[in-house]
Amino acid sequence: MEIRRSPVFLSWISLLLLVYFIPGHCFYLPGVAPADFQKKDPLQVKVNKLTSTKTQLPYSYYSLPFCRPDTIVDSAENLGEVLRGDRIENSPYVFEMREPKMCQIVCKIKPNEKEAKDLKEKIEDEYRVNMILDNLPLVVPIKRRDQDSNTFYQHGFQIGVKGPPAGGKDDKYYIHNHLTFLVKYHKDEQMDLARIVGFEVKPFSVKHEYDSNWNGDKTRLSTCDPHARQTVVSNDSPLEVEANKDIIFTCDVDFVESDVKWASRWDTYLLMADDQIHWFSIVNSLMIVLFLSGMVAMIMLRTLYRDISKYNQLETQEEAQEETGWKLVHGDVFRPPVNSDLLCVYVGTGVQFFGMLLVTMLFAVLGFLSPSNRGGLMTAMLLLWVFMGLFAGYSSARLYKMFKGAEWKQIALRTAFLFPAVVFVIFFILNALIWGEKSSGAVPFTTMFALVFLWFGISVPLVFVGSYIGFKKPTIEDPVKTNKIPRQIPEQAWYMNPIFSMLIGGILPFGAVFIELFFILTSIWLNQFYYIFGFLFLVFIILIVTCAEITIVLCYFQLCSEDYLWWWRSYLTSGSSALYLFLYATFYFFTKLEITKLVSGLLYFGYMLIAAYSFFVLTGTIGFYACFWFTRLIYSSVKID
Repeated sequence: MEIRRSPVFLSWISLLLLVYFIPGHCFYLPGVAPADFQKKDPLQVKVNKLTSTKTQLPYSYYSLPFCRPDTIVDSAENLGEVLRGDRIENSPYVFEMREPKMCQIVCKIKPNEKEAKDLKEKIEDEYRVNMILDNLPLVVPIKRRDQDSNTFYQHGFQIGVKGPPAGGKDDKYYIHNHLTFLVKYHKDEQMDLARIVGFEVKPFSVKHEYDSNWNGDKTRLSTCDPHARQTVVSNDSPLEVEANKDIIFTCDVDFVESDVKWASRWDTYLLMADDQIHWFSIVNSLMIVLFLSGMVAMIMLRTLYRDISKYNQLETQEEAQEETGWKLVHGDVFRPPVNSDLLCVYVGTGVQFFGMLLVTMLFAVLGFLSPSNRGGLMTAMLLLWVFMGLFAGYSSARLYKMFKGAEWKQIALRTAFLFPAVVFVIFFILNALIWGEKSSGAVPFTTMFALVFLWFGISVPLVFVGSYIGFKKPTIEDPVKTNKIPRQIPEQAWYMNPIFSMLIGGILPFGAVFIELFFILTSIWLNQFYYIFGFLFLVFIILIVTCAEITIVLCYFQLCSEDYLWWWRSYLTSGSSALYLFLYATFYFFTKLEITKLVSGLLYFGYMLIAAYSFFVLTGTIGFYACFWFTRLIYSSVKID
């Protein structure tokens, strides 16, 4: 498969990258229309799932004894949000635009034994509360110790903290029951309208006291009194979580005008403080690409040119028999491999994956996948995967016909089911584990049905359509004829051993992406913002070039040693980078994550196994097509008697 891009298109993409992805800049289309608020307009805060980097198991906000509104209303979630475990609901936190409030009582709750135990467990596992206002996530601003000016933002606030009381030794559990909200807004100069551009919080734990009888939200607290301008500014007298003891939830709300415009309100969340590392990663990867490009250029221009000239000048049969090298295996190099059907299936799946990633990346680079559209990225990838089934069927059928196959329906069926079935089985087992933990991350039956419908109702028919079209095309003709009797492969040197050369081949593609991989893993497993698709797109291009070049180099060495079994080895050479990806994920698990629960560990390794399997299919297909193009090129360039 050859992908051509015009110079105009390439220069246009380069210009976009230069304009929008200089360090510290992000580009995206907002994705939703801005909401204008007049003074005293109601602002409804919504609550999302409770998350923990220690367990990776999300829970519904109302699974804990928090203040509830009169009626809990679920917000409609898209497919990506449901798969992420998002559960967005309304909350009792309702503000009035540009109307600051101090020490507002939300509710009083008396947790029973079970509820107090649940609270302590969630505090132990460092669960965080996630809230949303006008589609902006709630963040806790944290000053960097090493830098005076820079502030980074953490998703949500911790439910509480664990620690010894003043003068005590045993750890106690304290709940954050007072929230100091800060809403930033950008005001229109002409009209008295404002748009929300920031939503921050500082959580505190305070043991509230009141003198008279409890009178709901009209009760006057002695620890937090708006009449006396007394508010909570520290955790000096924290509230311990105890069964059958009152927890009074309060909040302050302040409004601050901001110069940040609505279209740029995500910039502070997505600001990249460590862009130098990404540039280092790209420069490092480009060095690998330059090294490999040099080797490929040397092979193509010097060695191959010399070889082809020499082979074409041979006049006698005796001289030809004395020759060694890649020309000698011309009668066997296009012999169909063992398990050729399976190779066709994997190549088709790889094309499907490649198409999905390329289109997703282009959409993201051009700004269509806005961060404000939660779950948009995952939804887009799922739908693109389904529709790319057309190309999967086409690619596998074309290759299958070249291998003299006749049963195109059988190959279409295997292409449609092999990879998705493996992923679906792993996903189903992991979902059962999440469901067993009563987590909101468990995919509901209706969503599971929707996924199965996308697979059987759209993807499978498209694979069959693609296979039908591909099989109707003329057969790809080999540049040289294949001998009836296979040639014996001479004994190979130790460094040409298939396993050794495959493992060596996977190191460089992995080396080109592993720094970016660190940031992707951090965004997934440590709940941090990731929106640097400019860098990611560059790394993706570098990965394609690296996979293609390392496979061509090793394929050439293999053919020179008169080993013509290149079909599967070309796929496995670059595909072996998936092994290094999984090993790195294992290293990341033990060095960066604090997961202790068995179920959480199984979830991590289950999802990383799916990621590694997908990476294997992607890189293997890139390597295969590079080698396929290379062998056809060199054998069509020599005269064969």
